[in-house]
Amino acid sequence: MRDSKQLLSLFRALSPARRAALLEYAEFLVSREAHDTAHVLPSEPLAIPRPAEENVVKAIQRLMQTYPMLERNRIFHEASAQMTRHLIHGIAATEVIDELERIFVRHYQVHIETREPGSG
Repeated sequence: MRDSKQLLSLFRALSPARRAALLEYAEFLVSREAHDTAHVLPSEPLAIPRPAEENVVKAIQRLMQTYPMLERNRIFHEASAQMTRHLIHGIAATEVIDELERIFVRHYQVHIETREPGSG
């Protein structure tokens, strides 16, 4: 209860733009929680196209769905850093999303290079 009151107080102290950024980040964190379920994972990336208009949170969600075989904890730090670049430092969403795409591709390359021979 105390946490929610503190969060609400902090939220109200923010400008409308910062409030929107905080909500985007909260959506990102919730989506990360939702994907922490165990199931059979594909060995190849899924063909999920990048929409013409996409915010950073939606891009992270799309990339996590595209690369479900990757360990989210390994990507989380880099994805969070990109989110910070966008929300705090004002880097354009398209530039951040381009970098997120490169991060996911790089992690996928490491994933396929380090798999045991004959596995998935």
